[in-house]
Order: sequence, then C-alpha cells, then structure tokens
Amino acid sequence: MERYACEHLVSWHHRLPERRPDTVTAVVLHATELPGFDEALLEADRTARESETGRGMCGHLYIDRDGAVHQLVPFERVAQHVRGHNTSSIGIELINRGRYPRWFDTDHQTPTEPFPAAQVQSLREVLRALRGEFHHLADLYRHSDLDTALVPAEDRPEAKVRRRIDPGPLFPWKAVSAFWTELGDGRKH
Repeated sequence: MERYACEHLVSWHHRLPERRPDTVTAVVLHATELPGFDEALLEADRTARESETGRGMCGHLYIDRDGAVHQLVPFERVAQHVRGHNTSSIGIELINRGRYPRWFDTDHQTPTEPFPAAQVQSLREVLRALRGEFHHLADLYRHSDLDTALVPAEDRPEAKVRRRIDPGPLFPWKAVSAFWTELGDGRKH
C-alpha cells in the first residue's frame, strides 16, 4: 500500500510498541469529536505529555473532511486508540465534531455534523488499500462497538452517558460495513 505523507508522524511514535503485520486483524473507525485536524494533533500531544510513558492517544490514520489522509503512527507500531484492542488493530480517525465541546452533557449526546462524501470516499480507498496490505485483516469495528463504558454526565453527575459513541449515528455504517464485506468476499476468490 502506498504510504501516506509522514509529515504528521507524532514525535513520540518511536516509543510505541512494535508489532508484525501478520498480527493486525482489525480496523477500528473513530470520530475525533474535535473541530479539526490541528486540534486532533494538539490533543494527541497533550495526552502524550500527561502520560507516564510519553505516549499519547491517537489513531494511525486521520481522514479530514476534504478527504485528505494523514498518517500519525506507522502501521508497524501499536497506536493507543481503543482500550483493550490496540495491539491487533489499525485506528482510523475521521475528523468530525461529534459531541464537541460538551461530550458528556446529557442534552448533547446526538452529533449533528454529517460525514462529507469526500471523507467517506477516502475511507473506502484506505480500507481497500489496507485489505491489500494486511492479509489477516478480517474485522471492521466502530469505536462504540468496543468501548461501551458509561461515565457520569458532566451536567448531571447522577446520570450516565456513553464514554464513546463514535463515529456516531450520522456515519454511514451500513454502507461502509457492506463495502468492507465485499472487499473480504473478493479476496476469497
């Protein structure tokens, strides 16, 4: 697979654990729940500064609204993007506001920003390329499929809200999931 521009590799990527390509079996789709790519970079660096290991939270790839694809972590490294599933997965972050900036308020749990066609088309191209490069890829998940934890709401601590809902209800999951299945079926022939 053609590599994406490495101009945005996070400075601490070399501290992330290494892995072999044959251990990668899944792709996890996320929404950044931030206004833009620059804010996502700042958040990744902030979490690295605050961690004991000097490693931050971020995905391997980021796809902006215009379809531009940026690689922040090499695929040979384990990115920290979803609890308990990092070692065997590739994290793809879609730039989208989601619930920003009131992520955990009870009255702000339904995102309103759609995913532009250019962004979804780039995602499809990335998924096709990943299937070609990583021969053990089988599963496609939404972050919300894997992280179902509830947390106290910020505006009403007695209430609980989902910690992660991304990529969210406006993401065209049925179409992307069907595309993923077609890619897998094509590989078997």
